[in-house]
Amino acid sequence: MADYDPVTKVVIPAAGLGTRFLPATKATPKEMLPIVDKPAIQYVVEEAVSVGLLDLLMVTGRNKRSIEDHFDRAYELEEVLAAKGDSERLSQVLEPVEIATFHYVRQGEPKGLGHAVLCAKQHVGNHPFACLLGDDMIDHRDHLLKRMIEVRDTYGGSVVALMEVPREQVSLYGCAEIQPTSEDDVVRVTGLVEKPPADEAPSNWAVIGRYVIDPAVFEVLENTPPGRGGEIQLTDALLELAGRTNEDGGPVHGVLFRGRRYDTGNKLDYLRTVVQFAAERPDLAPDFIPWLREFLDRHSG
Repeated sequence: MADYDPVTKVVIPAAGLGTRFLPATKATPKEMLPIVDKPAIQYVVEEAVSVGLLDLLMVTGRNKRSIEDHFDRAYELEEVLAAKGDSERLSQVLEPVEIATFHYVRQGEPKGLGHAVLCAKQHVGNHPFACLLGDDMIDHRDHLLKRMIEVRDTYGGSVVALMEVPREQVSLYGCAEIQPTSEDDVVRVTGLVEKPPADEAPSNWAVIGRYVIDPAVFEVLENTPPGRGGEIQLTDALLELAGRTNEDGGPVHGVLFRGRRYDTGNKLDYLRTVVQFAAERPDLAPDFIPWLREFLDRHSG
């Protein structure tokens, strides 16, 4: 096995405008919308930390200051909770502060995911890194990111997470053309298309919001023209890397993910996620599930 540089850094793009959740996101970042009582982005951070990645860079934008505040100290609140002897809530407030080391950079203009990743160049340097999108949540019982890092350690290059979606939904994703490898859950990515029409998609294996990326991507992104939607697409840069050898920053492999994913990027899926998380909370489920059953019975038919 070749000796590839270890993955130690995480980039979390969080600069999007969140237009699908207006007016709530006019002043509140969509990444800070709560999943029960914890902002969505904290689950993403916890996922990175669970595999030992403690150096996190968040790519933010205007009106995203509350993200930084959430992962920072709140001395006045801490003092009030301490004075009340409320150790449980004090622990909850301190948890996101102490979980990792945070860095921030602003994406000045909304030029796409590829441009957001490019904003991380100075911090990441010449090191492979994980990239986790804030509106994609992976169940903590499914160790997708750990598996992706293992694949990077084996093959080098970059690794994307792929999930099979219905053919009528492929136009919502980047879709991959793939070839099998000797491992059942690993494929070689030979093509990538951003949001293709269903009849033009190379497969119904969609790229979801988890990546492990070779630093060669920065040089490619610097020379990638705007693509679909007039934005610099990470998909286009990964397509370039897919045709390269290890010496030049390639290739690209995919991990076929068949676990539990929660999409909080649109209203309906966000609501589904909140209900699923609440139904699995031992402190809420005993009261919430009977109420939910009664509510559905009243509104059925």
